[in-house]
Amino acid sequence: MSTGLRERKKAATRAALHRAALELVAVRGLDGVVVDDIAEVVGVSPRTFFNYFSTKDEAVLGFDADELGELAAQVAARPAEESPVQAVRAVARTQAEGMAGDVDLWRLRMRVVDTHPVLLARLMAAFGHSEQAMAAVVAGRTGGDPHDLYPQLLAGAAAAALRSALHHWLTTDFAAELPALVDEAWTSLAAGLPVPSA
Repeated sequence: MSTGLRERKKAATRAALHRAALELVAVRGLDGVVVDDIAEVVGVSPRTFFNYFSTKDEAVLGFDADELGELAAQVAARPAEESPVQAVRAVARTQAEGMAGDVDLWRLRMRVVDTHPVLLARLMAAFGHSEQAMAAVVAGRTGGDPHDLYPQLLAGAAAAALRSALHHWLTTDFAAELPALVDEAWTSLAAGLPVPSA
């Protein structure tokens, strides 16, 4: 099997496990679902499940540590002549375009997370790890330290822009365009957060 086909099959299995976990939890609640249930729906063994996710909650949220790190790697790979803000903003736009590709999945994911606050806490922890990876890359572009104010602030602002855009996307019942909302958030940040005109 070619590497490309193997990777596509792995990605498809991961996506199927994530969707099955969400759908089961939406119906039965978080405590009413176990790993064996999720694996059975997808037609894989529990052992295979654990090749993709460490816990049931990770499967529900769709955690992918590689994907979180990939965003930082994409910022690192942006043209050197771009400012850190330009690089992070460009990657955020690409990320939003990918996220907007499956509205039904996002609607289900946000409904499940909203129903189970413990998942929100775990989601925020994952965002925190992603922010630290992003701060390290920003520091690499500026020649600073990842713990300096600028890398931390830019990474935090990027996360806040995405979260705010996602929240607004939810309030429009996903009718708005997520990439446009992310752009709007970044434009507002870049302008110094002016008060919107009535």
